[in-house]
Amino acid sequence: MSERVQLDRIDRRILSALQGDASLSLADLAERVDLSRSACGRRLQKLEESDVIRGRVTLLNGPVVGLPLTVFVSVRTSQHNADWADGFASVVESIPGVLEVYRMAGDIDYLVKAVVADMGDYDRLYQELIQADLLDVSASFVMEEIRYSTALPL
Repeated sequence: MSERVQLDRIDRRILSALQGDASLSLADLAERVDLSRSACGRRLQKLEESDVIRGRVTLLNGPVVGLPLTVFVSVRTSQHNADWADGFASVVESIPGVLEVYRMAGDIDYLVKAVVADMGDYDRLYQELIQADLLDVSASFVMEEIRYSTALPL
């Protein structure tokens, strides 16, 4: 787990602006947060070096690119050892469409978020997923996206 970084008001303004639009030029970002380009650049570099900023991406619209179906897959296993966990991580890393994987506390061991084109595509994903020797797999399909955000509350 990464060490917590203290953020001041200006850092938070920079991060909020970038969460809204990571394509902002340094000049536009500096203007938006009322800093000189060089001061803004130094702060941005510090935020990247301290791992506050994990990366910059372009978010795609799944249905528009042919991936309209989001599925949450609950996974239970009877194996709770490092070798199995490493193998599971390797399997899910290799499956196209898997976006997020979390080890959970509670009734399920892992929660997998994936996007697929259709039920046949989900079946392909399922067949690849069960290569990890799982006890139970249960899928829940998203019928309506009510709220979506990648922005953390600062």
